[in-house]
Amino acid sequence: MRISFRLSAILPLALSILTLSSCQQKKPGAAPVNTAPRPVDVNAVVAIPRELENKIFSTGNILANEEVEIRAEVPGRIISINFQEGTMVRKGELLVKINDNELQAQLKKLLLDEKLSQDDVYRKEKLIELKAISQEELDISKSQLGVIQAQIELVRAQLEKTGIYAPFSGRIGLRYASPGGYISSSMLIARMQQTDPIKIEFNVPEKYLSGIKSNMEIQFTVAGSDSTFKGLIYAIETRIDPSTRAFTVRARCPNPGGALIPGAFAKVNIILEKITDALVLPSDAFIPDIRGEKVMVCHNGQVATAYVTTGIRTENEVQVVTGINPMDTVIISGLLQLRDQMSVKPRIAGSK
Repeated sequence: MRISFRLSAILPLALSILTLSSCQQKKPGAAPVNTAPRPVDVNAVVAIPRELENKIFSTGNILANEEVEIRAEVPGRIISINFQEGTMVRKGELLVKINDNELQAQLKKLLLDEKLSQDDVYRKEKLIELKAISQEELDISKSQLGVIQAQIELVRAQLEKTGIYAPFSGRIGLRYASPGGYISSSMLIARMQQTDPIKIEFNVPEKYLSGIKSNMEIQFTVAGSDSTFKGLIYAIETRIDPSTRAFTVRARCPNPGGALIPGAFAKVNIILEKITDALVLPSDAFIPDIRGEKVMVCHNGQVATAYVTTGIRTENEVQVVTGINPMDTVIISGLLQLRDQMSVKPRIAGSK
């Protein structure tokens, strides 16, 4: 009795639900269900032409324009040192004087010998006219006079070496000798440098050899300064170092204030070329492919694959030479899940 009562109560309810569902499905004028996939949200950039600089970076050293070690050419005792450490000196200034008393005495004696020899030659020339002596005697006297004159030139040359003069205008450093001290030619007295202009020496990989030219501008920075300095290339090494596969380049930079010190470490960058209308994309936009590199472009809300040729590469960006057009929208996110003709909703980078 209980089972039949329950079935008689549930059966009318089930029939009513089935009838209602059938009526809703057959109701005329009902809108069809939309089964189209929802567009995928992606990030994108617009390929806007802009200026691009092709730069190479290197490291180098600051060098003095001119640099010498002050040493004596002849040994002797120092009479005077005529410079102050760390000061500027002009070309031709006397820096150090070495005792030349002995050489002066030798010169004085030779000058007297020269006078006597000249008188002897003069007398014998008169006697030869009278045929009182032979020609051989006159030739011997002339030869002796020539020897004395040569000795005089030698002593004068040695006297010049007792004075050490500044070979160029520049700054002299610390001295390593004192007045009254005895020095030889191997002893260092001081170092002298010309630091305006200054030189920058750096190495460049061999693949850039054709792009480096004289009078090209470089920019560089040094430790301890926030300034960026500029210089011009003036010399390029004629050979490539086989151990590093690089060649050496030198540039000059004005240094009137002495801010650049020889020996300092420099970070150098060189602008090889400037492109005014380059198409540049983030590195994330590129997909490696067996045919090269490709990017995903959005046209009218749909994805299209574009194979590209790349050019200059920087740390975060790559130049596109061929394959896309200016103002194309290039997708930069979700690239692995995208296929051609998929619907996407691009969000342009930088826009809100």
